[in-house]
Amino acid sequence: MDDRSLRTSDFYFDLPQDLIAQDPLKDRSASRMLMVDIATGKRKHESFKNITDYLHKGDCLVLNNTKVLPARLLGIKEDTGAGVEILLLKKKEKDVWETLVKPGKKMRQGARLLFGDGSLRAEVLDILEGGNRLIRFQYEGIFEEILDALGEMPLPPYITHKLQDKNRYQTVYARYEGSAAAPTAGLHFTGDLLNEIENRGVKLAYVTLHVGLGTFRPVKAKHILDHHMHAEHYQISAEAAGLINETRQKGGRVICVGTTSCRTLESAADEQGRVRECSGDTEIFIYPGYRFKITDCLITNFHLPESTLVMLVSALAGRENVLNAYREAVEERYRFFSFGDVCFFTDDFTKGLG
Repeated sequence: MDDRSLRTSDFYFDLPQDLIAQDPLKDRSASRMLMVDIATGKRKHESFKNITDYLHKGDCLVLNNTKVLPARLLGIKEDTGAGVEILLLKKKEKDVWETLVKPGKKMRQGARLLFGDGSLRAEVLDILEGGNRLIRFQYEGIFEEILDALGEMPLPPYITHKLQDKNRYQTVYARYEGSAAAPTAGLHFTGDLLNEIENRGVKLAYVTLHVGLGTFRPVKAKHILDHHMHAEHYQISAEAAGLINETRQKGGRVICVGTTSCRTLESAADEQGRVRECSGDTEIFIYPGYRFKITDCLITNFHLPESTLVMLVSALAGRENVLNAYREAVEERYRFFSFGDVCFFTDDFTKGLG
């Protein structure tokens, strides 16, 4: 299909609301896994616990080690006592953040805010294009500790249940704070499972991409080429680049865990599919017609209809293959979105490690 003719509606599928997972499973690795052959669209139903059976010695799993900030703050306006909600989006400089605020219209420049028992205070410095606010925080002590005590996890809008354990919206390998949302494909891994994978000869390469709220924004443009992607910051270490390049050189597969890892590698790779130590911001938009430079396979959750993430997986495995897989997942009552089940887009259904 010519990318100029691609419409957002081409990536629609019908999803019953009751299939949207509201709570994480007690056991991270207990999710179901729908395997999809990238070339043929052939499908196979599995348990995620058995992912090791389909990884081969010499493969490399690429994981995003970003850490989600407890970025949702509930407070009051100092002058009126009216309730406010702040969502931290991006740190601009020391104690100054770009934020999303509610209620937005009443949050004027100069407004002063209080959180908790007043241990965290804030002032609106500026109103940015698009309505976000630039806010300076004031406090005594360590900001991260105060935020951990007062902040809530910024769960996606389709999750209405309260999260009982903050750590269930973090991967077990989360390391660098900066995300407004979790790289959810990684939520299925446990420390034991990662150790088992590594012990069987699969390399683990960690990259960082701080996930922005734009990942949840719907595509409003009628034609996908009219959609503007949000920017996200990424970083690849020399160690990770070395592991990935060595894998490709020796004929192993580069298997991205999550669309964020995939977008990081595809942003950083040269035309020969090699990466180097680097950092920067990416607005890469991957949709059918895109030629992948480095990603061989992808482990990812089930995504929203008409989202840029459905477009990305369609670029890898074909739009019809993806939509057919999603329809089957609906029929089989898989759990969808952040706390849902897994889709493994692969080139090999054979059990490699036994």
